[in-house]
Amino acid sequence: MSDTLSLAALADGTILSPFSRLRQLLDGVAPGHAKPIDLTLGEPRETMPPFVAAKIAEAEALFAKYPPIRGSDELRAAIAAWIGRRFNLEGIVDPATEILPCNGSREGLFYAAFPAVGRKQKQGLAERPAILMCNPFYQAYLGGALAAGAEPVFLDATAATGHLPDLDALEADPALLARTAALYLCSPANPQGAVASEAYIARALALARTHDFMLFFDECYSEIYSGAPPPGGLEVAAKTPERFRNLVVFNSLSKRSNLPGLRSGFSAGDGGFLATLFEVRNLIGPQMPGPTQHASAAVWAEEQHVTANRLAYSRKYDVADAVLGDRFGYRRPAGGFFLWLDMSQIGDGAHAALTLWKRFGVKVIPGAYLAQTGPDGTNPGANYIRVALVHDEGTIREALERLVHVSA
Repeated sequence: MSDTLSLAALADGTILSPFSRLRQLLDGVAPGHAKPIDLTLGEPRETMPPFVAAKIAEAEALFAKYPPIRGSDELRAAIAAWIGRRFNLEGIVDPATEILPCNGSREGLFYAAFPAVGRKQKQGLAERPAILMCNPFYQAYLGGALAAGAEPVFLDATAATGHLPDLDALEADPALLARTAALYLCSPANPQGAVASEAYIARALALARTHDFMLFFDECYSEIYSGAPPPGGLEVAAKTPERFRNLVVFNSLSKRSNLPGLRSGFSAGDGGFLATLFEVRNLIGPQMPGPTQHASAAVWAEEQHVTANRLAYSRKYDVADAVLGDRFGYRRPAGGFFLWLDMSQIGDGAHAALTLWKRFGVKVIPGAYLAQTGPDGTNPGANYIRVALVHDEGTIREALERLVHVSA
């Protein structure tokens, strides 16, 4: 593995976040418009549920107590009930053993790498364990892999593969699969918006079981979609005799409920694996504050605000449809709230990001900063920019109307 991708590089600050890299790219460059518009951060700006503050105040006394790291019975029951309603799994998920709350999905995704590598090493693996991840990828996947001592292996997700990793190519590499500890997948995908079908999820799960590694299914954007609701990992796994074996899904209230600052999420699935993950978190992980747990239970139980949220994003995509048409390879994505625009006609994504800021005052993330360059020198995000549709419709329209002139 390259020295640029190692625990030492992670620890000494050599590995930078996409946002730090963007700051370096734009350092000293003034925006080319009196009204700059930032479309980089995937921070929802729709209205959060109005009762959250009251629910936190209602449980204020819990701030004086150490909160249960396994989560309260109330919270786990609310999450199980939501999973039941959303994925037609009423009464199927055991809230006592198959749900583990966490401080946002990022925390869960990171810590899960440790027991995944540990269980692989217990199998007598003589080689270095590998953790596979979709490419582009969420940075927590890479951080978890490096911190757990695994080799990160990037599976390109391009237009040619439907913006999801090619499972045929993966299955054709038994040596890699034999040392795989975990596979991170994201659906709807960040940033491309692709949704994994039930057949795709079932195939990935079958590979995990055949080669006994963990499938980590990141469903953070599951409630923001354009057509049919995206299928979930638990929904697919529940139809198999093994139920949730080798599978853990991750979700949170950040995107679903416009509560990124609440830091409230969960992991759910394989009860045996979650029991080990609990012990890891019990040693080194932070608890979710008691009032946050109480408020989160109420948010998982309420769906009206989620429907309103989805309608708001639908209107934003209507704006993108009208302004972009088919420019830059735009197609309305199946899920999520990002645009993944091909800027190859004017160079690469980094050049486009610099130009958009310098000439039009629009800030976006170069796609290459969200993906890893392979041994052959290619980066699946090189030609792209990621645009976050988190502002109001008017601001998005203005930003996209500036963006379409970037090729002029």
